[in-house]
Amino acid sequence: MRYAYMHPREQIVTIMRRVYGYGMTTTSGGNISILEENGDIWITPGGTDKGTMGEADIVRMRGDRIEEGIHPPSSEYPFHRAIYERRPDIRAVLHAHPAALVAFSLVRSIPDTSIIPQARAVCGAVGYAPYAIPGSEELGRNLAGAFGQGFDTVLLENHGVAAGGTTLLEAFQRFETLDFCARTLINASALGPGRGLGPEQIALSHQGKNYQLPEFDPPSRSSAERSLRRDMRELVHRAYRQRLMTSTEGTVSSRLDGESFLISPYGVDRSYLEESDIVLIRRGMRERGALPSRAVVLHQEIYAANPRVRAIASAQSPAVTAFSVTGTTLDSAIIPESYIVLRNIPLIAYGRQFNDERALAREISARTPVVLLQNDAVLTTGESLTQAFDRLEVAEFSANALIAAMKLGPIARIDASSLDALAEKFGLV
Repeated sequence: MRYAYMHPREQIVTIMRRVYGYGMTTTSGGNISILEENGDIWITPGGTDKGTMGEADIVRMRGDRIEEGIHPPSSEYPFHRAIYERRPDIRAVLHAHPAALVAFSLVRSIPDTSIIPQARAVCGAVGYAPYAIPGSEELGRNLAGAFGQGFDTVLLENHGVAAGGTTLLEAFQRFETLDFCARTLINASALGPGRGLGPEQIALSHQGKNYQLPEFDPPSRSSAERSLRRDMRELVHRAYRQRLMTSTEGTVSSRLDGESFLISPYGVDRSYLEESDIVLIRRGMRERGALPSRAVVLHQEIYAANPRVRAIASAQSPAVTAFSVTGTTLDSAIIPESYIVLRNIPLIAYGRQFNDERALAREISARTPVVLLQNDAVLTTGESLTQAFDRLEVAEFSANALIAAMKLGPIARIDASSLDALAEKFGLV
């Protein structure tokens, strides 16, 4: 999807549908705006159902005057205008009240975005604006003051969050990523303290090995490749809809033949991934002009070390990532399905996925098809795309069940003899 060619009305409606559709705002809550080059501001209307809002509902403001629109602008228009006046580089603002971020605002705390390296890269440092009455000039001053300090994402005391960007898509990605951090840390609170990463650890994830792969000119696309690209696109979209992935995080790859595989790209919104975005890797080279996921070297080593592996998926789902950021082992021996599908899940020390890929790849086996990468992601493998995806789902399901159970009482693990019986019945190695 090419946002640069979309009318501001269409951009706002498209993003609001995502915000509302994922339960990150209510019928009456939240507002979005875009600043045009001539100074006009397009903004969501006040008092309009966010679940049914269309392009005709969007309002164009020039100063304090409505230039286009059948509704009055959002009551929060003053703070949007104040942010643009203070930060000329910001061209879009998104404000909403996701429950996890509101929870942080109620306890006067900012979610730590250093829990995974990608989140800090997307959000940067997060600011804080003191409480003021919604729609007031004071709230506008407070928010503009925080943005004026250089923050691109700001938590509003007892209220919600505002995110800005050079584009609306960038603002949304910051908003969504901060919400992911908040949900992950709330889950982690049941397990133990979440551990953030230091600057040197975060820098490990930005080595740019995907750029270093030499390029080649791919031959004409076979029907098998076209079919696999379609299946991968559908799987990534499904993972995003089910909140296993975010717009900026999550990788899928699949073996095409003995010397090549397809992998999702770097820097493409997972919700809008197209077949043409997916990157062909052959004999350690990337197809010309395409940039694969930064995990491409790790995936390449896994395929080389494990001939039976046909697909790999990784994601930062908020329940399973809670185990990752607290350094807690995810025990699959709690539910028969979890043990059968996931088997043993080792916790891999942070950094090995970036600087020890070959050794990490050798830890993947039929007994260990899933690994938890500390302060990063869960990585699953399978003999098919469906199996790798199922393991993503079951890992998040199991993590959610464990976190919920911890609030109820001691957890009863399946005993060793019962695990042996499962292994025998289902032919587990």
